[in-house]
Amino acid sequence: MEGFLNSLKALSSAEDFLHHFGVPFDPKVVYVNRLHILKRFYQYLRQEEGLAALDEVAMFRRYRELLQRSYLDFVRSTPAQEKVFKVFQEAGGTRTVSLDSLRGSLAAARR
Repeated sequence: MEGFLNSLKALSSAEDFLHHFGVPFDPKVVYVNRLHILKRFYQYLRQEEGLAALDEVAMFRRYRELLQRSYLDFVRSTPAQEKVFKVFQEAGGTRTVSLDSLRGSLAAARR
């Protein structure tokens, strides 16, 4: 299992992960959603029970399934709908700022 985990350390981009696990992908989808895909993959891994008990082959297969699932989430949906990051979770992706707080920050910036 240590060899499998060490091989992951060399991967840095969504494309690296997708290539490593042999998951076919559309570069246009990944270009727009790379951070969302990796974040969702991490979420799926954290939810998964029993990964540590698997041998390297079974672990590779399970990681591949979860990565493919993460990728497909963004083929079928959008980042705003999936709400992976906090900005999309808060108030349906919109946030309001009061006029008073804007005036206060502008005044502070002028000082």
